[in-house]
Amino acid sequence: MSNTKSSAPSKIYIARLLGLDVFDPFGDRLGRLRDVVVLKRGFGAAMAAGSRPTKGNEPVVVGIIIEVLGKKRVFMPMTRVRSIEASQIISTGLVNLRRFEQRNSEVLVVGELFDRRVRLLDGSGDAVIEDVAIEQRRNGDWGITELFVSRTVKSSSGWRRRSKETLVVDWDETILSTDLEPQEATTFVANHENARAADLADAIHEMSDKRMLEIAHELQDERLADVLQELPEEDQVQILSHLDDERAAQVLEEMEPDDAADLLIELPDAQREKLLELMEPDEAEDVRRLLEYDEGTAGSLMNPVPIILSPESTVAEALAHIRAEEIPPAMAAAVLVARPPLETPTGRYLGMVHMQQLLRVPPSESIGRILDTDTEPVSDQASLEELARVLATYDLTIIPIVNESHRLVGAVTIDDVLDALLPEDWRTFDDGTPVRKVGRRFV
Repeated sequence: MSNTKSSAPSKIYIARLLGLDVFDPFGDRLGRLRDVVVLKRGFGAAMAAGSRPTKGNEPVVVGIIIEVLGKKRVFMPMTRVRSIEASQIISTGLVNLRRFEQRNSEVLVVGELFDRRVRLLDGSGDAVIEDVAIEQRRNGDWGITELFVSRTVKSSSGWRRRSKETLVVDWDETILSTDLEPQEATTFVANHENARAADLADAIHEMSDKRMLEIAHELQDERLADVLQELPEEDQVQILSHLDDERAAQVLEEMEPDDAADLLIELPDAQREKLLELMEPDEAEDVRRLLEYDEGTAGSLMNPVPIILSPESTVAEALAHIRAEEIPPAMAAAVLVARPPLETPTGRYLGMVHMQQLLRVPPSESIGRILDTDTEPVSDQASLEELARVLATYDLTIIPIVNESHRLVGAVTIDDVLDALLPEDWRTFDDGTPVRKVGRRFV
């Protein structure tokens, strides 16, 4: 679509645009479309008082929100959008990289209209907005003209949802009412109780700031910690900064120490120290040790609490530790063996026992007799590149980290290294294709 003549249709549904790449005229990728901004004029009164929209006064599209490198979201006016096609959006190339800030006169289609309940004026009841169509007018402006909605159907036994009925209605055939608000945050959390933390993080990232914070406040501490670890730093900082200090400290305690340290380093010094003081001393100590390392070293990436046992421990004991629910899969790939004390920094590091080896010997066997002593530990001052080479060379998913005294101080897993090596916007990719499941499903 463009302001010039085109054989392409002038009407497009916004859900189909989510995740599309935005390019400049020279073919350079600028980012990905994440939302569409419209003016409240045309439906502001309807939202405030339930009044009926009028034909010819549809909400005007003023621009799009693009996610650029580093998960930063910026605004591009529609006047700078040259064309919208099925696989890409072409702009004039002029982009203001200042972070998008929503004005009071603006509404986000994905963040505020999707999943909003409306009343149909034909008397058939209420419906839920699943998609919104925008159409280009003769003067070149874009406006909302249609809604794709779903609703319940009536059966002989009364109102109930037998199957999902969908229909397309004109914008002026519905009313947005104040008593029909979007799904409550508590209901949203309950409905997505079984969603993976990474999927829930993707969903939260797509929401407006207000909605994101509402959902975060409803999540249990452990669940919120899991989700925070999957979010970009900007979202992490915003959520943590809007929690009261005591709860923020509790959430940090639930996070992996290396992830908590990465988040705390983004906070002002005074706030960081206050939260560390509120954390349990043992949990805070682990994080403090990580904060002492230079960024990009093995020490800054490691988890200071891997599975550590003495050489006298049995295979049965080792397997019991591996089976613990809170142990991530990569960390459960091996048990590290050292002389007491077994809390990091430990006594002298002796070696490691791979999970596969534990499955091949009797449960009563002591793990000190099946040690892998060929795999050398890595120094806590080693670089990210050295870590990656060791993991790749020896096909490892976990590598022990020692200090200058050869005492075990932690372990680095392959996912830690991948997180550090991949570009900041890697979560927006799914096998090289745009992520499209968020937005209409989760907002």
